[in-house]
Amino acid sequence: MNWEQYINGFQSYIKLEKSQSANTFVAYLSDVRKFFDFMTANYSDISAKEVNQKHIEEFLKHINTSFNQSQDMTTLKVSSQNRLISALRSFFKYLITEDEIEDDPTSLIEPAKLPSKIPAVLTDYEIMQMLDICDKTTYKGYRDYVMIEVFYSTGLRVSELIGLKISDVFFEQEFIKVVGKGDKERIIPIGKIALHQLKVFIKGWRPSVSKKSNKRVPYVFLNQRGSKLTRQYVFMIIKDLAEKAGIKKNVHPHILRHSFATELVSRGANIMAVKDMMGHVNVRSTEIYTNFDTTTLRETLLLYHPLYNQEINT
Repeated sequence: MNWEQYINGFQSYIKLEKSQSANTFVAYLSDVRKFFDFMTANYSDISAKEVNQKHIEEFLKHINTSFNQSQDMTTLKVSSQNRLISALRSFFKYLITEDEIEDDPTSLIEPAKLPSKIPAVLTDYEIMQMLDICDKTTYKGYRDYVMIEVFYSTGLRVSELIGLKISDVFFEQEFIKVVGKGDKERIIPIGKIALHQLKVFIKGWRPSVSKKSNKRVPYVFLNQRGSKLTRQYVFMIIKDLAEKAGIKKNVHPHILRHSFATELVSRGANIMAVKDMMGHVNVRSTEIYTNFDTTTLRETLLLYHPLYNQEINT
């Protein structure tokens, strides 16, 4: 069975009819090709019409096992499992539209359940420690300082921060414009302190490196050669600053995003407003921060309230 015969048509299908983002487009193609490889290696005589639920389940189990052996982890990330399932569903729906098959073998496949895990956050004090460790007498130090301010003031994703352009910062109106997942645009208010630091950085520090680039780079945050930052570089910066500040937690850019949302919710912000600022599609993604706040309140009572731990006298 030559599965590759379907790949060109499937590419057009997900690009035009499904209107997926560029990242999802690439991921779906990669996931479907993994399925092709699995079927070729294990069921070379099976046609698309003969694929059933059992084959899909075996493939998902195979991917999990392979991941476990190569990455030394117990299971593939739940979101990645669900993306695999989504990719296969799209592929088989494409085959149905092309009259290649009649039934969808993925229809009874249940998505993996996301754990209701409370995200780790940083305290105000820990964030101040990271800010204090930045050397604001150098370009790199001031840039890193401003990045943390912007992360914590807006809850941006890493991709949104490195993609932020100077034209996306509206100083008079006190907001920034970002393009998030699925190329969806949103407006986020930004605090006066972070906005002021941004202005100082853009006007005072950024020109010293932007002229090093051979072409005009529109992005706010640049490396010391005048080029756009990468996700990996930002991860490294945040991790390094946390270690230098003596923070023992596993610190990464997303923890600043969690900290932003948790602060808003704990201070009584409207959950729908937080959802919009975070760029969540579903409010359920935002509700984890209300769970976190409840847990924090209970821990505070447990530690500090004089009557909370008293035994009941009967």
